[in-house]
Amino acid sequence: MNKAALIKKVLVVGVCTAIGFGGVMASGEATPTAQAASVSTTGTKIVSLGKQYMGTPYKFGVTTKTTRYFDCSSFTKYIFGKYGIDLPRTSVKQSNVGRAVSKANLRAGDLVFFSSGSRANGRNVTHVAVYAGGGKILHTYGSPGVTISDLNSGNWKRTYLKARRVL
Repeated sequence: MNKAALIKKVLVVGVCTAIGFGGVMASGEATPTAQAASVSTTGTKIVSLGKQYMGTPYKFGVTTKTTRYFDCSSFTKYIFGKYGIDLPRTSVKQSNVGRAVSKANLRAGDLVFFSSGSRANGRNVTHVAVYAGGGKILHTYGSPGVTISDLNSGNWKRTYLKARRVL
């Protein structure tokens, strides 16, 4: 490589670097990308905490003061609460907090809602889970207790209603 080509390459890299970091240097604030990474990290931590309760039995209407049993919304309330996010007690009320997010844009830590089980009619929220990433949800129901399921197959694909981002 000749000297002129090398200088041109160095200049191009320098300009690209200056443009890329200029916003942070000029304002002294984090970029939206850095903020999104922080939110994503909290979501991942919430999922990791929730996984520690794998197999914890399901019990409908259980108090939020125990970790011996969970129902779907007491589970989400508990694990989010450990990171300073105070969710309402029921899945219906949880489905109204935060902001709507499309299924295609889910991130770890997003709440996902379903109309499933004996109280379902295809429109009303009856179940909440946490998006765990990779098309998986972390939640609790029935005999498996706290478990991981595939969002895009079977019952969960059929009964999916919406998602909310609370982070």
